[in-house]
Amino acid sequence: MFFVWFSVNMNIGTFSTGTVGPAFFSLGVNDSIITIVVVDLVVCLFPAFSAVFGPKLGMRAMVQARFSWGYFGAIIPAVLNVFSLQGFLVLNCIVGGQALASLSSHLDDTLGIVIIAVITLVVTFCGYRIIHWYESIAWIPNVIVFITMLGVGYPQLRDNQSAPVSQATVAEVISFSSILTASIISYCTVTPDYGVYHSPAASSARLFLYTYLAFFTSSVACHTLGAAFAAAAPNVPVWNAGFNNSSSVGGLLYSVLLPTGAFGKILITLVALSIPSVCAPNMYTFSTSFMTIAPWFAAIPRWIYILISEAVLIPVAIIGAKKFYTTVVDILDLIGYWSSVFAAIILTEHVLFRRASFSEDQYPITTWASYTLLPSGIPAVVAFACGCGALIPFMSQAWYVGSVARHGSGDVGVYVGFVVGAITYTLARGFEKLWYKKMNKSDA
Repeated sequence: MFFVWFSVNMNIGTFSTGTVGPAFFSLGVNDSIITIVVVDLVVCLFPAFSAVFGPKLGMRAMVQARFSWGYFGAIIPAVLNVFSLQGFLVLNCIVGGQALASLSSHLDDTLGIVIIAVITLVVTFCGYRIIHWYESIAWIPNVIVFITMLGVGYPQLRDNQSAPVSQATVAEVISFSSILTASIISYCTVTPDYGVYHSPAASSARLFLYTYLAFFTSSVACHTLGAAFAAAAPNVPVWNAGFNNSSSVGGLLYSVLLPTGAFGKILITLVALSIPSVCAPNMYTFSTSFMTIAPWFAAIPRWIYILISEAVLIPVAIIGAKKFYTTVVDILDLIGYWSSVFAAIILTEHVLFRRASFSEDQYPITTWASYTLLPSGIPAVVAFACGCGALIPFMSQAWYVGSVARHGSGDVGVYVGFVVGAITYTLARGFEKLWYKKMNKSDA
């Protein structure tokens, strides 16, 4: 389980998220790294906590959600998860395509995206066990590439430490932290899916610790490297040219490794072709989330959904590549908004109303498909609506800036959604339990 999530995050997709601080929000390297360490240290707790549900309950995230959202209410996160995972696929295919395109003038982003998408399709078609095996080795070329980049680029990175930078604003730091939070907390809807075949007797503490260490070590390493190289790029002409005015992460990698000659090209090829390590789990869970929306969706073979994902992925990624950072910020923030509220509801239900226990008494798993025996889901839907409604004034997007965000707060929608979702769900679910208790007494 450690290597599954280590591989998923130890790649240029996570590296590109780290570049957002300097490239999009104009943060200096020190401000970016401090923000990265703090956010990763805290937020990686959430997908690690979610990962425990898979082995303990033997259910995928969107099925397990029915024990708080109810049978019909769980359709909401299932549909949103389908769109979110497709968004992640788009982002990662763009990065991989850019990396391949940087190798030769005969290649462009479009062809690179198609190649990455096809490899992802093949790996996903192989199924759960092959994905697990693939993830156990996919991190190796990426680690070699990042170590080589550090060795080659260290003099420029060191010199950039003393380069003057503008004073970071609170809004810029918070907005960058929201992007980082969104990129990590969204895995709460994915991590349970890759433990469903593990033994339920496995230690919860070990499952949590392995997943947390995998997420934290890989995320903080890649985010930090991305921020460091993106911050230094404007002061290194060759890097800046490859970065193409902060629009090509693949080009930045290629320009950093340019002094290594043919060896650098081999490394870029390997790191680009390892992008399916993060794409394949997303595409696989895309298909299983689709199947939980309604019973008749489950009757359709999984490979049909994989082909649908592929058909949507390629054209959208080609279009999104033209405005990379706008695409990254918009997709990650939108995913983060709903994912934070979802995580708050699942966490609150488990800790407060299921007594933090995975026992049969707390989770009668045989009722997973019975809308009459599952919770009503009304508190979850109400909390979700309140959380999403409350975060709107705090949004800060290119296409919309909320009334609070206009005053310089930065984009804190992810955090507001989580807090409001947790509080509202606690009150609504508590009231529902009291109501049912009162009704049972009156019937007696």
